[in-house]
Amino acid sequence: MKSLLASLALSLLATSALASVEIKSCNRTVTFDAAPKAAVSNDSNLTEMMLILGLRDRMVGYTGVSGWKTLDEEAREAVEELPELSEKYPTKEVLIGADADFLFAGWNYGMKVGGEVTPESLEPFGIKVYELTESCIHIGEKPKVSMDDMYNDLLNLGKIFRVEDQAQSLVAAYRAELEEFTSGLKITGEPLKVFVYDSGEDKPFTAGRYAMPTALIEAAGGVNIMDDFEKSWARVDWESVVDRNPDVIVIVNYGSVTAQDKINFLKTSPALADIPAVQNDRFVVLDYAEATPGPRNIDAVKKLGNGFWGE
Repeated sequence: MKSLLASLALSLLATSALASVEIKSCNRTVTFDAAPKAAVSNDSNLTEMMLILGLRDRMVGYTGVSGWKTLDEEAREAVEELPELSEKYPTKEVLIGADADFLFAGWNYGMKVGGEVTPESLEPFGIKVYELTESCIHIGEKPKVSMDDMYNDLLNLGKIFRVEDQAQSLVAAYRAELEEFTSGLKITGEPLKVFVYDSGEDKPFTAGRYAMPTALIEAAGGVNIMDDFEKSWARVDWESVVDRNPDVIVIVNYGSVTAQDKINFLKTSPALADIPAVQNDRFVVLDYAEATPGPRNIDAVKKLGNGFWGE
């Protein structure tokens, strides 16, 4: 009897492992009959999500990192055994040539609306696509960004690749770590007014209501001054920044223009001379992979919280 029960249990496990799963990806429902075996991820933060779940052996490469210079030393070590298939956005030919069966990307994270590489254009070639939750605002409505956007991606990847228990444990650990940190923050007075500076001198490229830094800033006891800007990442004018008078400026660090270059520009701009952030030299630097959805978001909240409220 015990032997029969054991056999039945193994059979149920095998059946469960082979069962199809349906995943909500932006405005689509995608069915995965089996876990992908030849996955490609675009961008450093999405690649780190794959790697943190132990999916290195399910990947044939990554794209969109060296062309934007978004990979820091820690991330570079993590992907050194994987080939970079394209320095910037992948083409259909690149993905087909790699015999890929899965692409983890997002809108403006490897795909463009109306572009060559989309879930619809890849479907005839047997390449299924899962879209980064934060990026869904580019093709339809979604709630304001939150930490749940990042958690959702990890949990969905766990289901897609049949490592659901690992994904759930990881997300539970992230939630607990974040709660422990934020509950210990000594926040005084009103939330700090924060501006996110990614790039641009004529017009700054910044994070709006749907971009991940808004959630990170709020978790750290601040408020994004562009919280009412109904965009993800986009350009604004400097007058809007001055009018909103930020207490702190968060610098996104990547590319050939360094974080210190950006700070120097802000400190020497006559138009910004009177805002509190510049007058009080209050800048917090986040690396690209910290400011975009991914495994380093918890560390990013800690960096922001300490920068906002530390001595």
